[in-house]
Amino acid sequence: MTHSTKIGFWTCTALVVGNVIGMGIFLLPASLAPYGFNALIGWTATLLGCLALARVFSHLAHVLPDADGPYGYIRRTLGDLPAYMALWAYWVSLWLTNAALATGAVGYITVVFPALQVIHPAVFALGLLWLFVGINLMGVRAGGGVQIVTTALKLLPMAAIALLGAWVLLHSPASYTAHLPATPVSLKDTMAAGTIALFAMLGIEAASVPAGRVDNPGRTIPRATMAGTVLTAVIYIIVSTVPLLLIPQQELGSASAPFALLMDRFGGAGFGRWLSLFVVVSGLGALNGWTLLVGELTRTMANNGVLPSVFSRDNRRGAPAVALVVTGVLGSVMVWMSYSKSLVAAFTFITRVVTAANLPLYLCCSLALIVLWRRGAVRSAALVPAVLGVLFVVFAFIGIGHEPLVLGLGLIAVGLPLYAVMRLRRKPQAVKAATP
Repeated sequence: MTHSTKIGFWTCTALVVGNVIGMGIFLLPASLAPYGFNALIGWTATLLGCLALARVFSHLAHVLPDADGPYGYIRRTLGDLPAYMALWAYWVSLWLTNAALATGAVGYITVVFPALQVIHPAVFALGLLWLFVGINLMGVRAGGGVQIVTTALKLLPMAAIALLGAWVLLHSPASYTAHLPATPVSLKDTMAAGTIALFAMLGIEAASVPAGRVDNPGRTIPRATMAGTVLTAVIYIIVSTVPLLLIPQQELGSASAPFALLMDRFGGAGFGRWLSLFVVVSGLGALNGWTLLVGELTRTMANNGVLPSVFSRDNRRGAPAVALVVTGVLGSVMVWMSYSKSLVAAFTFITRVVTAANLPLYLCCSLALIVLWRRGAVRSAALVPAVLGVLFVVFAFIGIGHEPLVLGLGLIAVGLPLYAVMRLRRKPQAVKAATP
């Protein structure tokens, strides 16, 4: 592969920031409002846990620079089956996420541009989904370029919220104590709030997934992962605290666009609509980033023999064409399901299932680093983020609730028959290859 088809530090950092900051953070203040100050404690626990996990991915990328991302990390330390189970659940969560991002973006676009309401929302969402499949079919550099631009644009509304919060603090500091949340602090509510916040932090592993396409992965991925995670953590703490303290708890909890409400109230009428435009850009940037990742991950799994080999085929631009098209079709099915009245509630619930489906990957990568420590491949200092990563995943598993956890584990079980079939197919091929 030539240097021109690879991605560097800025694209990898944009993947982390751009994939983490999607649609979730723009709705999260409303979701977390009922928890009051438990939300800030939960946010702190989640961000510390995610920083530990980011350090885990950084260590793994540094020690195993030639591994093909998380699949390679887990396979070399824990074995084939754990690698497959973790990556299968993660793979399914990616195209589920794309379907959710496409439908969420359509909702905001039609608010900003009411004339577009004449287009059926399902058709509109499908159009967006396939637009980014098309962009990524042009190659990883094209998808990475779009990611850098959309990430820069999506940071503007975050900066606007932070500046507004600072302006209110200087000119009307009493506003911050006028509507303090009344919900008492409890461990149960803190854990629940932390798990909700985790959905908005998914994507910290984004730089390591296309490891085979990264220039100098042993150096680039650790730097991009930590830089992207720290930047996102700082942004999230600021923009979550400002609306929680400035808007009454009940009003914030019922707001459909909490940041727009905040801008209209303290910045002036009409500012909220412009903010919504950047929410659209943020959602589309995340859709592009996750489309890039699901294509690369599908190819990685096919190259390792756990998905049919046809998924590893590249087009002339070096893009995993079959993988992108197939995952686009799967995402399209979920888009249609999301607009079925009988399945809307279930589809909304999938966001929690997506979180549950990501946790095995985080757990296995943390355990992988512990295995490398036992082998003497990393220093004792690496054990700290690995243990913290395991504890954080346990914290998240408890907080997520019984039903999403069972469904997340169900996703893994559904993929096991395919794993068995692919293993049986590999054995005759291995025997044939070994025969002189």
